Amino acid sequence: MGKTLAEKIFEAHVADRPFGDTWVLRLDRVFCHEITTPIAINDLAAKKLDSIFDTSKIKAVIDHVSPAKDSKTAEQGKTLRDWVKRHGIKDFFDIGRNGVCHAIFPEKGYVRPGFTVIMGDSHTCTHGAFGAFAAGVGTTDLEVGILKGVCAFRKPETLKINLNGKLPKDVYAKDIILAVIAALGVNGSTGKVMELRGPVIENLSMEGRMTICNMAVEAGATSGVCMPDMTTVEYLWPFIQKKADGGGAENYPEDGDKFYISKEDAMADFAAWCSDDDAEYTGVVEMDCSSLEPLATIGYKPDQVKPIRALKGTKIDQVYIGSCTNGRIEDLRAAAAVVKGREIAATVRGVLSPATTGVYAKALEEGLIQVFLDAGFCVTNPTCGACLGMSNGVLADGEVCASTTNRNFYGRMGKGGMVHLMSPVSAAASAVAGFIANPSDL
Repeated sequence: MGKTLAEKIFEAHVADRPFGDTWVLRLDRVFCHEITTPIAINDLAAKKLDSIFDTSKIKAVIDHVSPAKDSKTAEQGKTLRDWVKRHGIKDFFDIGRNGVCHAIFPEKGYVRPGFTVIMGDSHTCTHGAFGAFAAGVGTTDLEVGILKGVCAFRKPETLKINLNGKLPKDVYAKDIILAVIAALGVNGSTGKVMELRGPVIENLSMEGRMTICNMAVEAGATSGVCMPDMTTVEYLWPFIQKKADGGGAENYPEDGDKFYISKEDAMADFAAWCSDDDAEYTGVVEMDCSSLEPLATIGYKPDQVKPIRALKGTKIDQVYIGSCTNGRIEDLRAAAAVVKGREIAATVRGVLSPATTGVYAKALEEGLIQVFLDAGFCVTNPTCGACLGMSNGVLADGEVCASTTNRNFYGRMGKGGMVHLMSPVSAAASAVAGFIANPSDL
C-alpha cells in the first residue's frame, strides 16, 4: 500500500511514539510572531527553561500589530525582540523590513517540501502549499517546539480533493477555497490533512496555492497540502540552487539545507514527497471548477457562501485588500487592474496593506501603489492588524467590509462588524461600485 504525503513526512520525522497513535515529530522550522510567542517565552523563562533547540530553525517576525498601537502591544514586541537578541536568532524581521508571517517566511524561502513546521497561529497551514506538513499549535506545544525541536501529533487521515476543469474569467484561488469550504462545511476536514490535487492546482502559481492552503483550517483541517512540482521548484530556486563556489543560497549558510545543481535534480528529490498513486485516503472529493463563479461569504461562518451576483447591491462601508491570504504581489496586480483609471465610491473607504515590505517595494516599482492611491485607497504598511480587528482598519458596530482576509467570525474585524470574504478582484470591483459587485458589473 502506498503512502500519502503526510504519512511520508510523519515517518521521516518521527522521534518517538510514546503511546497510542501519538507521534512525536522532529521539527524543521518553528515560526514565531509577537502575539502568541511572548506567552511561551515568558512561561519558559519562569520555569528556568529559557533556551532554544536550534537558533537557525527559529524564524521570528513582528507582524500582527505593526507598528505597536498601545503599551500592551509595544511590550509584546519588546519581549520578542529581547528574546531574539538574547539567543542570537538571525532570522528576525522587525518593523520596516517585516511582513505578515505566512507571506514573509515563504518569500524568504524558509519552507521546503517534506518539512515539518509549527507556529502559534492557526493559518500556519499556508505553508503546506510547498508540500510540507505545517500546523498551528497552542502555547504548550510551541514551548516544547522552541525548547526541544519536537511536537506531538496524532497521525492525521488525509482527505483528497481533486479540483478539475479550467477556471472561468474573474474566478481566482480565493473563490476555489470558498467553494471547497462551502462543500465540506466548517467541520468537514477536522483533524485531517486536506490534500489539494488536480489540474486546477497544477495550473496555479505558488501564491494561489498558498491562498488555498491558508484557508484549509476554515474547514477544520490540521493542514492543507499541495504536491511539490516544477512550480514549487521555480519559486524556491533562488534559495536552493548550488552556486559555482560550492556554496548554497546566501540565506542558508548555517541551516544544513540541501542545495541542487539543477532544477531537474531538485524536482527528482522533491517528488519523493508526493503521495503515491495507491495511497489510501479517508475520502475523495471531486469538484469541477469550470462552472465556478466569483463567491463571497455571508453570515459569520466561512462555509456560508453565495455567488457575488446574488449579493450584488449589498451595502459596504470598507474594502480591505491584504492579509496572509491575499496580500501578495499577484493579488495586488489583479486588484490594481480593476481599479486602474477609476475611483472608489465616495461612500466606501478602501484600505490596502501589502503583505510584506518586499511586496510593497515591488508594487511601488510596478506603479501599483500609485494606482491604488489615485483610486482613493489608504495604503498602509504590512500588518495583520485589520484582519483580526486590532488596528489599521477596524470596523465600527454595524459596519460592513468586503475583505480579502480569511475569517468572517462575529466581531472578527471589530465588534458588531460584518465581513464578506472574497477575492482581491471582487473586493476591488466592490470598492469602485460602492456595494458588493463583480468586475463584470463595472
